[in-house]
Amino acid sequence: MRTPLTIVTGFLGAGKTTLLQRLLADPDLADAAVLVNEIGAIALDHHLLRRIDERTVVLASGCVCCTIRGDLADELRALEARRLRGEIPPFRRVVLETSGLADPAPVLSTLLADPMLAANYAADGVVTCVDAVGALPQADRAPEWIRQVALADRLVITKADLATAEDLAAVRERLRAANPASPIVEADHGAVAAASILGAAPTDPAARLADTLHWLAAVGAGPERHAHDVQAHAIRLERPLDWTMFGIWLSMLVARYPADVLRVKGLLDVGDVGPLLVNGVQHVIHPPLHLPEWPDDDHASRLVVIARGISRSVLIRSLNAFDEAARMGLTQAATAR
Repeated sequence: MRTPLTIVTGFLGAGKTTLLQRLLADPDLADAAVLVNEIGAIALDHHLLRRIDERTVVLASGCVCCTIRGDLADELRALEARRLRGEIPPFRRVVLETSGLADPAPVLSTLLADPMLAANYAADGVVTCVDAVGALPQADRAPEWIRQVALADRLVITKADLATAEDLAAVRERLRAANPASPIVEADHGAVAAASILGAAPTDPAARLADTLHWLAAVGAGPERHAHDVQAHAIRLERPLDWTMFGIWLSMLVARYPADVLRVKGLLDVGDVGPLLVNGVQHVIHPPLHLPEWPDDDHASRLVVIARGISRSVLIRSLNAFDEAARMGLTQAATAR
């Protein structure tokens, strides 16, 4: 059985360490291994956790999403080996606290790309901390803030006790613009139940389907939301899609806009009895999931794309162009036979 790994991220000063300190006192995280990513010559944050033992690892100086991805993989492999040898207390999950400038997508890519890590660890979700007091100016200035929020499976508003009701409402509205569907939890004085954020990324087929339908409903209902130039687009196609064509389209879209396609979720009709679930986080495209049947009578292909500076019309036009090319290719192949 793979060990779940939860990524706790958030912009500078968002209260990640305080949140993690409180979480580690929760029985649900009593036997968690902790990886702390700090930037700077002197590591300090891990001392604030008040639980320094063989299961607490401080990663080398640098950002876990770029310069020390190899160190992350090495430490995860080492943790597994030490657990098997009985050199450290057993652990049932891993929690990674990133630096305030980290992009969670490369961390997820590290887990998926390394065969040993993929065999032993399962991404349990991205939990993003958002400072209730500083969120709005951070959202206006920092592209990292937008990426951390858009990629979250669970959003935790920290320092909620320091904000007014009006401030909290404004923060929630900004979060919903960048991430329309992920649950929002408020942490009062850094306190939040571990059960409310663990298992944020569903793994079994039924839960993944429910999560995808929730996203489709959240983005498809009401007016189009946007946080400055970041928009959540709902796309619907009544005809079946060629899966190979769609894969090429999505790969080329991500290659063309590597930093701007933030999230993709969808339920696709590819001509089979059941639909295909797709899920992408920036350049990380998860393996598709084939379902044996449709969840309802609506068999249309439905897609959610959260992107920066890319209009819905551009997405639909390019998808239609790829689909038309695929159909022409199939027609020519049939005629040749």
